Amino acid sequence: MNLYDILKSAHSGWRYLVLILLIVAVIQALAGWFGKKAYTEGNRKLNVFTLISAHIQFLLGIGLYVLSPLTKGPTGEALYRYWKMEHIAIMIVAIVLVTIGNARSKKMADAAAKHKTIAIFFGIALILIIASIAMMVKNDPSRTFFGIS
Repeated sequence: MNLYDILKSAHSGWRYLVLILLIVAVIQALAGWFGKKAYTEGNRKLNVFTLISAHIQFLLGIGLYVLSPLTKGPTGEALYRYWKMEHIAIMIVAIVLVTIGNARSKKMADAAAKHKTIAIFFGIALILIIASIAMMVKNDPSRTFFGIS
C-alpha cells in the first residue's frame, strides 16, 4: 500500500465523521434556534470538533489532489473534470462556509443568533458535501455513495 492508497482510504472513511458531526451540529443548531435554547459549552465544542474534522478532511483531500492520477487527466472528460475541478471547488466552498459560520457564531452574544448562524452556514456546507458525493457517484462509476473507496 502506497501513500496515495492510504490517503484515499483515510479521506474516504473520514467523510463519515465529518458528515455525522455536521448533521448533529445542524440538528442541534436548528433545535436551539427554533426552540429558543441557550447556546451551551456543548454546542460550542460540537461546532469546534466539526470545524476541526472538516479541516482535517480538507488536508487529506489536498494530499490526494496532489498525488491522484485522476487530477492529471484531460478536463474534457467528465471523470477527470470532476476530480480536477468540481470536487475541490465545492469542498473549498463547504470548508469556507463551516469556517465562517463558526467564526461568526463566536462573535455573537445572542444564543438564537449563534444557533441560526451555525444552522445556516453548516447546513449549506452539508448540502454541498452531500451533493458533491452524489456527483462523485454519477461521474465515477467505480465509487459508491456509502462505500469506502
